[in-house]
Amino acid sequence: MERIGFGGGCHWCTEGVFQSLKGVARVDQGFIQSEAPSDSWAEGVIVDFDPAIISLAILAEVHLRTHSAKGGYSPAGRYRSAIYVLDAAQRPEAAEAIDRFAQTTGEPARTLVLPLLGFEPSEDRYRNYYRTDPDRPFCRRYIDPKLDFIRQHFADVALADVGNQAP
Repeated sequence: MERIGFGGGCHWCTEGVFQSLKGVARVDQGFIQSEAPSDSWAEGVIVDFDPAIISLAILAEVHLRTHSAKGGYSPAGRYRSAIYVLDAAQRPEAAEAIDRFAQTTGEPARTLVLPLLGFEPSEDRYRNYYRTDPDRPFCRRYIDPKLDFIRQHFADVALADVGNQAP
């Protein structure tokens, strides 16, 4: 297993996105910290994955295509578009994925590659947000469209159903 972090928009959405992928063994949502100037705590997830089933490049592409990787919206600085690496070997692959994304969209991505220095998990009541109740209005409005996109564009790595599965 390998481990990597992702930050984008709401960690409820990000958690649901990565839980929908084959080869992802665990997703922990919470708050991630990196080095200055990105040392404020921002929403994110830590993903444990099997690189024999899903590559870091695919995880990064899914991430870039399911949040606002090109925009600058961040209420109170709690959203940071980033791929948080845990070792130096992950950095080039993450950077290449961001470059490929920028080339295919024709716009620069604001997503950063940062070292993961700290993680604080969300409160228990927020963990596995989509899996515990996919019928919540928030899930229907914000997470379901991302999961539909994954099923359409990443069908080879998409799980058939994410909702109401054991965490």
